[in-house]
Amino acid sequence: MLITKTHHDVQTNTARGPMRIYVISPSIPGYPRARFPGVVVFSEIYQVTGPVERFAGQIASHGYVVACPSSFHEFEGPEAISYDVEGTDRGNKYKIEKDVVAYDEDATLCVDLLTKLSNCNGRIAATGMCLGGHLAFRAAFDPRVLSSVCFFATDIHSASLGKGGDDSLVRVKNGDMTGKGELVMIFGKQDTHVSRAGRDLIRKALEDASVTTSFVEVQAQHAFIRDESSKGRWDAALTRALFGLMMEVFERTVGRDLGPREGSVAEPAHVC
Repeated sequence: MLITKTHHDVQTNTARGPMRIYVISPSIPGYPRARFPGVVVFSEIYQVTGPVERFAGQIASHGYVVACPSSFHEFEGPEAISYDVEGTDRGNKYKIEKDVVAYDEDATLCVDLLTKLSNCNGRIAATGMCLGGHLAFRAAFDPRVLSSVCFFATDIHSASLGKGGDDSLVRVKNGDMTGKGELVMIFGKQDTHVSRAGRDLIRKALEDASVTTSFVEVQAQHAFIRDESSKGRWDAALTRALFGLMMEVFERTVGRDLGPREGSVAEPAHVC
């Protein structure tokens, strides 16, 4: 599908703002009242860069209205932060200076915006990478978010997101994610940001809490889906395969209106 791009500047309550939310939408000539599911795409520490915009544009071209927030509106404007050393240091500094409650408000406002757009049908999913993977994970606490696909989410295992740290796994253990949307966690086994022990900790917490989760570990490093300034880590073939997995999840969970879930699902039969 063709896509169009615009943005909305949304006022926040918990932090300095406003927050710019870039919106990329499908466009079908002759169908001005077409409505589509929505996806929130949370970025890395560099805000909405070229790789993030291209990733979001591909999702939109499959028939989804995509919202991409500028996560560090408390500290600077919505422009992308450079992938160089200075930009990396700046983004990492902002990441731990921002309050977790402000991250959560940003996610809520993105979902609010999508549900109010005339071209969105109100069925919402989320995804993100690195910092954005953790934010997509936390978005899954919102019952309006029917699925979240998290690429190499950082700081979940260490509870180190934001000022004073985060409570993401504590909330999982308390049941705050149980019975809500579907979750997909994707990690590279050579990711130096999330160790094997960290991945095992996340997996155990999700499984113990009976969260509907697919846990995918691949032969890749951190940031392997970034097609620019990846520092030698971009794996285009693996990115394509996992993009297909993500779209299958989105198509199944938000691409169709299945109505409310009723009754329980029977355990599968033990057959050969």
